[in-house]
Amino acid sequence: MVAKKEWWQKTTIYQIYPRSYKDSNNDGIGDIQGIISKLDYIQEVGFETIWISPFFSSPQKDWGYDVSDYLGIAPEYGTLSDVEELIQEVHLRGMKILFDLVLNHTSDQHPWFQESRSSINNPKRDWYIWRDGRGKKPPNNWKSIIGGSGWNYDPHTDQWYYTSFLPFQPDLNYRNPAVVDGMFDVARYWLDKGIDGFRLDIFHSLYKDKNFRNNPLSIQLIPDAYSGGFFQKWQYNLNQPETAQFAKDLRILIDSYSPKRLLLGEIYADVNTTAEYLGPENDRLNLVFLWELKNVQPNLEDLMKIVKEFEKRYPEPFTPVYVFGNHDSKRLMTRISDDERIAALLALFQFTTRGVPVTYYGEEIGMSEVTLPAATAKDPLGRRFKFIPDILLKWLNLYVNRDGCRTPMQWDSTENAGFCDAESHPWLPVNENYSKINVASEKKEKGSLLRIYQQLLHLRKDSKALHSGRLKLAEVEHLLAYRRIHDQEILLILINFDSREVEYQESLNFGEVIFEIGEFRRSAKGGIIISPFSGLIITEKSILNG
Repeated sequence: MVAKKEWWQKTTIYQIYPRSYKDSNNDGIGDIQGIISKLDYIQEVGFETIWISPFFSSPQKDWGYDVSDYLGIAPEYGTLSDVEELIQEVHLRGMKILFDLVLNHTSDQHPWFQESRSSINNPKRDWYIWRDGRGKKPPNNWKSIIGGSGWNYDPHTDQWYYTSFLPFQPDLNYRNPAVVDGMFDVARYWLDKGIDGFRLDIFHSLYKDKNFRNNPLSIQLIPDAYSGGFFQKWQYNLNQPETAQFAKDLRILIDSYSPKRLLLGEIYADVNTTAEYLGPENDRLNLVFLWELKNVQPNLEDLMKIVKEFEKRYPEPFTPVYVFGNHDSKRLMTRISDDERIAALLALFQFTTRGVPVTYYGEEIGMSEVTLPAATAKDPLGRRFKFIPDILLKWLNLYVNRDGCRTPMQWDSTENAGFCDAESHPWLPVNENYSKINVASEKKEKGSLLRIYQQLLHLRKDSKALHSGRLKLAEVEHLLAYRRIHDQEILLILINFDSREVEYQESLNFGEVIFEIGEFRRSAKGGIIISPFSGLIITEKSILNG
């Protein structure tokens, strides 16, 4: 018997970057009503859960990840009543909705920080991380995760405050119980509004070493997001043991709600620390993002290795998360040289492995990166590094201008791609390929990437083997092959990433081919010959017939 799965173990997630999704009032900025107008599209494609990047009140220096009021809505996105309508409309369609919760830091314009920096004796002083300097030097050697000292001098009070990311995003002090209570109140507010959970931004950075010890030095310059960079190991400013306990307390809070809610953590940590965030019985964070696919080469060896690792590290009751991109990453299509054959096979892989797939808006139609110079970046990270020539950034494999992956969604072939009307000016330029790469065109095109996503998502939703079954790898030369098994239902997935055809003969009891990309044919020996860059999902008669 297969244990019953919770909804969050079998769902599919679609990330929306609200500023770039759909502009309903033609001011060049996407908004909540724009998202509402596209819910039927999201449901029609087959996604079951949407995750929306922040739309809370914000100075928009980091486009919403600098929150100035967790209970308010930035006016360019809409109103609280718009958000309440969005939650209701999502649920009316039988879908789920996650909000992006930035726990680690606020904007320096948040009233909490304005009070905190007003005086050393202010009651909210200890809500943030303040320290005396070492003479004119920062309190210790901690770097921010984007380079440079994480400490920022405040001349008014002659102390330094810490920022894990950008200088206008001061870190909260989670060693102060009042901060924990305050953020739990924020979570309760939105859970009471009916949302289905949270994506938790840079969760691994919440706690810092209570003794503020210096990080050890290292020879590593380019950060790897896990262990360090900028010539130091991130030993004392990230992944402190108290963060796992916080995850457990937050899980207790969301588990007090019915139906079940979800905590999906953005963390960068080694395998053992990741396990701590999930808890020994998966009783802390429900899910965490796994980043291996963001750097993967689309070939048999790399993908087989990832599946093996995920199955070993995250066996039942744990559920791995398969994600190719997000608002901080170069778009998948650009990473695979705009090869639609590979994109289709990766979709087949992502939606048929055992795990929760997360799709960044536009991946379903093959949106690609827009090359935008750091010198003119709207992204504050891009502006921070604008002094470095683009050719050097490319050589160092540093992705610093995230504008390129955040361009407007391409809805149709009209001017501005249907994101806003022709007379409006989108906040970021639309990709020049919008006349060919857009939703309207791909809806009409048999075999388009959008149609492939739609077929796979609906097949996954209807198949217990795909959304809830166990996974069994088949070691086949030159072919990625595995089965998904649930009671008497078994599906065989075969994917050929090679430029040569491959014959599969392990099972001679093939049933129906229920999904195909590319071409295949039966061999004289009773096997299946799979053409280059092709994939299949096949039922197996021997199991289905008992």
